Amino acid sequence: MQPILKAGADAKLGLAAEMLRSQGTVQVKAWGTSMLPSAWPGDLLTIQGVTRDEVVEGDIVLVLRDNRFFIHRLVEKLRDEDGISWITRGDAMPHDDPAAAASEILGRVAGIRRGRRSFVPGRRVPPLHFALGRMLGRWERFRNVALRIHAARLQAGTSHP
Repeated sequence: MQPILKAGADAKLGLAAEMLRSQGTVQVKAWGTSMLPSAWPGDLLTIQGVTRDEVVEGDIVLVLRDNRFFIHRLVEKLRDEDGISWITRGDAMPHDDPAAAASEILGRVAGIRRGRRSFVPGRRVPPLHFALGRMLGRWERFRNVALRIHAARLQAGTSHP
């Protein structure tokens, strides 16, 4: 899992967490590559605070774990005697994250701004994106080339969702 906020941003992290817990909205910039191709480094993510009952499998969520923020997709809901927990995974990651307690889910990605374009991420990952995510997560050379092409397209103003 890759953090989207650096460790030195504790005050900002706490403020953002409180905003989301009170059903507010925050914007954060994506830093990692674990959600490729759904979210790219530099994308501006609009996170909407949600209640435990509002999130469903397929949502891209902000998780607060170990005093860090992570953006990953909800892949499975678990119910046990301790309540509800969620399994998350980055679209480009080969393995699931450890189970997240419902209280660690702070919000859902309600929108992504990439360059001059904005869009709402889907709950279903199209088969081509799924395959691309797996390749980007496993092959560093392929990922580096894709990141360079993406950066060049943004600079030229021809971004794509």
